[in-house]
Amino acid sequence: MNIQFSKYQGTQNDFVIIDNRGGDIKLFTDQIQFLCDRRKGVGADGLMLLGNADGYDFSMTYYNADGKEGTMCGNGGRCLTQYAFDKGIKKDIYTFIAIDGPHESKIDQNGWVHLKMSDVKAVEKNIEGDVTFFVLDTGSPHYVEMVDNVNSVDVVALGQMIRYNERFKQVGINVNFVAQEENQLFVRTYERGVENETFSCGTGVTASALVAGIDKLGAQTISIETLGGKLAVSFNNRGDNAFDNIWLMGPGTFVFNGSLDI
Repeated sequence: MNIQFSKYQGTQNDFVIIDNRGGDIKLFTDQIQFLCDRRKGVGADGLMLLGNADGYDFSMTYYNADGKEGTMCGNGGRCLTQYAFDKGIKKDIYTFIAIDGPHESKIDQNGWVHLKMSDVKAVEKNIEGDVTFFVLDTGSPHYVEMVDNVNSVDVVALGQMIRYNERFKQVGINVNFVAQEENQLFVRTYERGVENETFSCGTGVTASALVAGIDKLGAQTISIETLGGKLAVSFNNRGDNAFDNIWLMGPGTFVFNGSLDI
């Protein structure tokens, strides 16, 4: 089977994207693994299918690099919005359906893609010894730990240890280490399904921003630096660990088109 695909990246969180509005593309786990493999295939953190859905501009189906269907991917949703625009779906405000429910998105005059995330209704605070961490779901489950210097953290080793510990190993969790740096956060993330550190994680920076703003009520916008570049998250803190009107903002960049026999 010959696959026509596009490669996009959002702050170097990269994706293979396939237009499946015809509904005729069915990929097996090993085929997705092959396409995402950086040595044997195209190379990506994940793969997305653009589909049709009644009542929406498009649907989003997301697979992790391990070939398994994943939960919501924030940077993926932004890149898929840009892909839809590039494919001729032109809207001021997009509505699409993903695994965690409906989303809105838009592209601003500077080329940044804004993605409305699902509301967050609970944030769990934990203290274990001298470590304080938070657990919340921003479309995908996240562990967030504030640290003094994120560059001194062995993200892969510690992230893997937390992701596979007794509490989280059954369903897995994404692990974020976050440092406050003047007027922004610096976030590094170990992603389940990729099983490595990625250059950026949209749901991870969203979770990190909400944790950073948990003690201040009302509307906030937080700038974020990742290894792959700059993002921003705006939200409304309603109190009692509940957040709404959450928007993830950043670039969604076309890389190249290609075709491959699989």
